[in-house]
Amino acid sequence: MARPEINRSGEIEVFVRIVEAGSFSAAARALRMTPSAVSKLIARLEARLGARLISRSTRRLQLTPEGIAFHDSGVRILAEMAAAEREAAAGAAPRGLLRVNSYVPFGQHRLVPLLPRFLERYPEISIDLVLTDHVIDLMEERADVAIRAGPLGDSRLVARKLGQSRTVVVAAPSYLDAHGTPRTSADLVRHNRMGFRFARHIDGWPFVDRAGLSTVVPTTGNALVSDGEAMRLMALSGVGVARLARWHVEQDIAAGRLIPLLEDFNPGDEELTHAVYVGQGKHLPARVRAFLDFLVETVRL
Repeated sequence: MARPEINRSGEIEVFVRIVEAGSFSAAARALRMTPSAVSKLIARLEARLGARLISRSTRRLQLTPEGIAFHDSGVRILAEMAAAEREAAAGAAPRGLLRVNSYVPFGQHRLVPLLPRFLERYPEISIDLVLTDHVIDLMEERADVAIRAGPLGDSRLVARKLGQSRTVVVAAPSYLDAHGTPRTSADLVRHNRMGFRFARHIDGWPFVDRAGLSTVVPTTGNALVSDGEAMRLMALSGVGVARLARWHVEQDIAAGRLIPLLEDFNPGDEELTHAVYVGQGKHLPARVRAFLDFLVETVRL
């Protein structure tokens, strides 16, 4: 006997509608189905998956952990299907809401100044922009693209490199006037070395000595900050010594607001910037592809 064809998208739509409506009967009315048909469909879905999605122990609809995960994935799948249909019907013209997450310095100094050009080029796209130096889960936050600095650790994501920049240790003239200028990395133990509140891939500041040997100076000071732009502003205010990407403080250095320190001992390590997204082996919406191409075209670090 031939195996009956399974309408997976239909199952997902019914399940998501149940969660949104709050009950089987309300979902059945919205879908013009009978409550028994909806109940049987969910029972077949759970049997096929081998997992309980909805708890029926109380009158109030309650999702199991598996049901929560399936609902989140289902919402995303339905949204991607709808976007694919809209784009196909419109000749794949970039349109719709684009959710972007960026680390703060890049967002403020590079991305925001470029957005007017992007939105003028693609007037049917709207932007939802969040700036944070904390690494988010793109699927959980339902972000289309995240712009990240440093090494990448999530193999589920596809990455496009936007640029790279050397790092530099800097301090304001007012701080150096008050505390002196370090001449070697060992001198930094007497200085206020500002750090970040989140974990970094290197726990400290790397240097090389005159013999070419590597050393790492820990960041122990009286100031911890949440993002790179806050670190820059603290350094400009004379609070302490900071280590940032050169592109981030290039204008401050040129204007004399910040002074590079210990450049003879700089190991030359670089901070990479990538745009990452969920899309390998899946349909990539035109709005996302347009944004990625625009970033590669316009970003200079």
